[in-house]
Amino acid sequence: MTGTDLPALSIADLQLLLRRREVSPREVIDSLRARIEAVDSEIGAYLSLDMEAAAKEADKANVDLPLGGVPVAIKDIINVMGQPCTCASKALQGYRATYNATVIRKLRTAGAIPFGKTNLDEFAMGSSTENSAMKTTRNPWDLSRVPGGSSGGSAAAVAADAAFGALGSDTGGSVRQPAALSGVVGFKPTYGRVSRFGLVAFASSLDQIGPLTKTVRDSALIMNAIAGHDSQDTTALNEPVPDYAAKLGNDLRGVRLGLPKEYLIEGIDAQVKAAINAAVNQMNSLGAEIIEVSLPTTEYAIAVYYILATAEASANLARFDGVRYGYRAKNPRDVLDLYGRTRGEGFGSEVKRRIILGTYVLSSGYYDAYYLRAQKVRELIRRDFARAFEKVDALISPTSPVPAFKLGERVADPLQMYLADIFTIAANLAGICGISVPCGFAEADGHRLPIGLQLLGKALDEARILQIAHAYEQSTDWHKARPPIAQTVIHQSSAQ
Repeated sequence: MTGTDLPALSIADLQLLLRRREVSPREVIDSLRARIEAVDSEIGAYLSLDMEAAAKEADKANVDLPLGGVPVAIKDIINVMGQPCTCASKALQGYRATYNATVIRKLRTAGAIPFGKTNLDEFAMGSSTENSAMKTTRNPWDLSRVPGGSSGGSAAAVAADAAFGALGSDTGGSVRQPAALSGVVGFKPTYGRVSRFGLVAFASSLDQIGPLTKTVRDSALIMNAIAGHDSQDTTALNEPVPDYAAKLGNDLRGVRLGLPKEYLIEGIDAQVKAAINAAVNQMNSLGAEIIEVSLPTTEYAIAVYYILATAEASANLARFDGVRYGYRAKNPRDVLDLYGRTRGEGFGSEVKRRIILGTYVLSSGYYDAYYLRAQKVRELIRRDFARAFEKVDALISPTSPVPAFKLGERVADPLQMYLADIFTIAANLAGICGISVPCGFAEADGHRLPIGLQLLGKALDEARILQIAHAYEQSTDWHKARPPIAQTVIHQSSAQ
């Protein structure tokens, strides 16, 4: 394998080459830099890169560590000391992090090299990465379509072989949905399994950091590094962390998979439905038992989510006032003018829409009618999942009801955009774990568009969900497919 082909590797395969000393960490960084230079002008995955610092880290890398010498891209809502942390917002333009998030410290302890910050919907509020104030990110499979969101930059980078793996954050599906639309693996851990310290908060009771990778094994390897208790995050769970990668296997005999009847709804794209049915049949052939289950309260999940998430966002984003850091309005008349203009000019339309909605549902006249009632329904959703997991080991559904949609197609209709997360939101409300794995393609306008299969598991059952997902993945070739932009670059590099 030539150096220019290295970015096409999975993390697990790259580790083998590094540990055998067949390639050096510096060669890996150089090859990745060349790939990014070749493709990112078209896909727009990255907001900032620090390849010089990454090269210096590579020169000192210990390849015998669990992720020794492996570069990892970071969603630009996670603090990496000395690097920009803009949250894709004018409100934080020019801000550089003054400390490392816990996940960054843990990645470095495992030997990984954080090297670049990826694009996202502003403050992670969106499902297409079109809400970024910085740039447009395009789907590597069809440059006229969205990569999903809000972790669209991370998903697009991994899909285009412009990253071996990446971190994202998942508040209502923001790791799993872009993974599905971009044709990669996206894993959302149990709430509290991974520390949120250093993650800029959108909705604190829903946010969770997770990996986007080329394979399930790669997600397990990153989870080995970042999972675990953290005294700096009071919501981080103090529970033992298993070796997720060691528990992977190919056997589904005895596994019970639940198919929620409420998820068999109108509005699912016909090609998505066909791919999911084929995936269900494939897992059945591997020995899994398929059982119909009911999640009756999940029909209210979107309404509950957009009450609770916006309420938390309105409180969390109150800190961006132009006083200590970030964007500051020029020549304010007084402090109220400073606050009002800084926030009005610094936040984009979707962020302002959610702040206004969140402030409304928290107001004294509507708190009981909306916020308190939504919290009660959230508990009912948790109970629905708990009852389902008494019967099955995992739940199965589409990750997204539709493949990637055209850029600009849903911007003017927020409700249609919100419905893109109809299958992912409930997992965040319940605090359980979930994964999206590639399970096929739809055809549209002469392009192949990836389809994702979602598996949901009970809290702290990450090992089982990863094992089920891995068994399915290894029985198919969907995860091996690469978008035309990646294939073209590999071909050109090999010909030089």
